[in-house]
Amino acid sequence: MTEHTYKYPNAIVTTDWLAENLEAPNLRIYDCTTYLRYTPGTDKPYNVESGRADYDIAHIPNSAFLDLQADLSDNASPFRFTILPPDELARKFAAQGIGDQTRVVLYSRANMQWATRVWWMLRYVGFDNAAVLDGGWEAWTAEDRAQSTETVSYPAATLTPSPRPGLFVGSEETKAAIGAADVSTINALAPDLHSGANDRYGRPGRVPGSVNVPAADLQSGPDKRFAAPDRAAATFAAVGADPAKNIIVYCGGGIAATLDAFLLHQLGYENLAVYDASMSEWATRGDLPIETD
Repeated sequence: MTEHTYKYPNAIVTTDWLAENLEAPNLRIYDCTTYLRYTPGTDKPYNVESGRADYDIAHIPNSAFLDLQADLSDNASPFRFTILPPDELARKFAAQGIGDQTRVVLYSRANMQWATRVWWMLRYVGFDNAAVLDGGWEAWTAEDRAQSTETVSYPAATLTPSPRPGLFVGSEETKAAIGAADVSTINALAPDLHSGANDRYGRPGRVPGSVNVPAADLQSGPDKRFAAPDRAAATFAAVGADPAKNIIVYCGGGIAATLDAFLLHQLGYENLAVYDASMSEWATRGDLPIETD
């Protein structure tokens, strides 16, 4: 039986490591929390709420706050969290203090998918010196580590973009992948959304032929730490995700999908893309095919 390891261990840091390096001069730490508030009976799958209020109450010392929707997304798009062009996004990251010489640690509350979304966005612009705090805020507080109420704002930096535009795809690439022998399409949403039992996004169901690896299944325990490499590898293998294929991961709005994509990357999968608008777009367009159980 093959024993798996994560290929890029520097992209996942522990609470011990962060506690020991809080004062490193080139380290930039960011709380990336956003909340999705679900309101049944409305025509929206969720309302977006910034995690800034919780940051203001308490956060990891020396951490600043990144507002994904307000500051790092295309707010002219009809879909939440739409990715910006890489050069523009790099400028926005630089304004928040992320530069060519910095080391970045990202964390979030309740679910690590917000940190992995920002990590994937940084990789999209060509920045590779970023890591996700395993277990996030919950792991940090469970260990009774230091907290701060001091607002942190890093000085602007210079970030040289080296774009990887293929890390995000749209509906056309996702549609073209249906039935393609060299592509696996993975849905990171919960099983009831994948099956069609839940119509939160509009038309119930999934991209035809896609398989389900819920992002929630790749996190363990009350602090939602990443699944161990062997368990993550077995979870993807069980649905036929083949490292030799191109992989497209989607969810509701391109957030949970990044957690799947992050761990696939860690397992050595190379041809990975996230469908950015995901079911927020797909389920609302009658010209796109959909299937249910």
